[in-house]
Amino acid sequence: MSNKFWDITFTPGVKAAQTHYGSRPHYAKSENGAAKNARLTEQEIEFIGERDGFYMATVGEKGQPYTQFRGGKRGFLKVLDDKTLGFADFRGNLQYISVGNLSKNKRVALFLMDYANQRRLKVLAEAEIKDASEAPELIEKLRTADYKAKIERAMILHLEAFDWNCPQHITPRFTIEEIKAMNAPLYDYVEKLEAEIKKLKEKINV
Repeated sequence: MSNKFWDITFTPGVKAAQTHYGSRPHYAKSENGAAKNARLTEQEIEFIGERDGFYMATVGEKGQPYTQFRGGKRGFLKVLDDKTLGFADFRGNLQYISVGNLSKNKRVALFLMDYANQRRLKVLAEAEIKDASEAPELIEKLRTADYKAKIERAMILHLEAFDWNCPQHITPRFTIEEIKAMNAPLYDYVEKLEAEIKKLKEKINV
């Protein structure tokens, strides 16, 4: 079974590099048959729903690539169906580089990172932009509760392919919430010790 992501990204130049460095035979044997990784499964849907940010690459009119971080509350990137993602695009630094690039070239590449578990999901898509004033119902569908940032537009991503990366060279990093969860037993133990110390002090003072 072939891989839709590879079908798109393995250009002649890429295949030549694979041949030069010795990995071409490994990939060549998997390039026949129906393509996988063109529709999201439960694994990808769950992973996407847990993210609070991602990196998005676009290409400008001069061929210059540009990468921007998009962030929000966990789950702000929403799965609309197994071929479509969407998110409310908040007002940022007012440079509009990604938006301008997408007005000429709709292709985007996303990296979704789970640093704590050393997982990375790569997504290729075509972007469709709708200003907030043009699509109020869609904006409400993409709005994140209790997040007060100003929404300027809806960004709809029509999935072309995705691929999972191996965990090599992903340095584990942890959010405050993840650290608190990992240290919860320690916090409980410290609280218990402090209570025992308090009792001992009360006995000494009697």
